[in-house]
Amino acid sequence: VQVVESGGGLVQPGDSLRLSCLVSGFTLGDNAIGWFRQAPGKGREGVSCLAKSDETTWYSNSVKGRFTISRDNTKNTVYLQMNSLKPEDTAVYFCATDPRNALRFVAAGRLCTIDGYFDDDSWGQGTQVTVSS
Repeated sequence: VQVVESGGGLVQPGDSLRLSCLVSGFTLGDNAIGWFRQAPGKGREGVSCLAKSDETTWYSNSVKGRFTISRDNTKNTVYLQMNSLKPEDTAVYFCATDPRNALRFVAAGRLCTIDGYFDDDSWGQGTQVTVSS
C-alpha cells in the first residue's frame, strides 16, 4: 500500500487549494478515507472523514463550509478542496485510507475524532499547507 499526498503550498488568506491523495496497492472503492492535519506544536486532528458504513461525511467545525472531501475511483485518488483558507489552517495535511476494509462499520465522526482507527501503514507522508500574508 502506498499513499502519496500532494497539492500543498504557500498561499494567502482567502485563497484555495486542492490536496490530492493518490493511493496504490489496493482499490480505493468506497472504503473509509480521511484527511487529518498537524500544526506546529500541536497534535494531529481530524479534518474530514468519509465513512463506508453509512456513506456520511464528517467535517471538523473549524473547516465546515470551507473544505470538501471527495474521491475519484477512476484515478484511485482522494481530494480535499480547501476554500477561504485561513492562517490557522497552516499545517501538514495527511491522508488516511482503509485498504483492508476493516472500518466499514465505523461512522465518519468516529474515524476522524478517535485515534487508532486507521492503520499505521495506511497513511501518507503529508503535504505542507502554509497560509500567510
